[in-house]
Amino acid sequence: MLFALLGALLVGLSLGSLGSGGSILTVPVLTYLVGQPEKVAIAGSLVIVGGIALVGAITAWRAGKVDLRSVLWFGIPGMVGSFGGAWLGGLVSGTVQLVVFGALMMVGAWLMLKPMDTSRSAPVSPPRALIVVEGFLVGIITGFVGVGGGFLIVPALGILGGLSMSRAIGTSLVIIVMKSLAGFAKYQGVLAAQGLELDWTVIGLFVAVGIAGSLLGQKFGQGLSEVRLRQCFAALLIVVGSGILAQGAWRLSAADSQAATRDSAALSQVQMGTSRGA
Repeated sequence: MLFALLGALLVGLSLGSLGSGGSILTVPVLTYLVGQPEKVAIAGSLVIVGGIALVGAITAWRAGKVDLRSVLWFGIPGMVGSFGGAWLGGLVSGTVQLVVFGALMMVGAWLMLKPMDTSRSAPVSPPRALIVVEGFLVGIITGFVGVGGGFLIVPALGILGGLSMSRAIGTSLVIIVMKSLAGFAKYQGVLAAQGLELDWTVIGLFVAVGIAGSLLGQKFGQGLSEVRLRQCFAALLIVVGSGILAQGAWRLSAADSQAATRDSAALSQVQMGTSRGA
């Protein structure tokens, strides 16, 4: 459990220092360090991410760094998408979800390494259709694999919504809370249908440690190079994502082999039965 709590601290540190990205580590920590089944880890991640983001969202709201227009046009479609993503997650195996998650970590690493344009400070009239579509798609990702999607939301709000970096980060936290709530609401049914339950003790510890890490990240991250922080975090995503993809590919290959073996055995039994009947 010690390593798991250290992982939760890392999640919070990343959120506090970078404004995004930390939540993408929550599912691997719950799966590999705590030992939870994939679907339990994804549902729990939604609660943890939403809880940590809620604290930051309240702070951002008080500081006037939340754009309500973007919350409306991005957050509400995101809630619908998150509910749908959770529904899709109930139709596939946990291994498939982890493979998608590993691929998403690679995308997150690429986005972390891309230079971010922080020169835009004046809001412009956003193309609402694009914001609605992207909000819906990011919501599907949130519900399907249990990440907040801040590393996708922040650039979208900056590019499509014309928000400054600080307002994009603050607004994204509110949107993450909304999407996490919607996705978790759907996952309640998914877990119940499969006889799975959440470990609320683990969730509570993760939220508490994550919030502490977030506050530490905000304090100590100010004196560090954001570029270097993003590079280090991207490297971590690549390492962890590669491991998840490799394990997922092995599981899928093993499942295919087992299915082929069962099909071959069933075919042999049918042929034997046919021969005896003849």
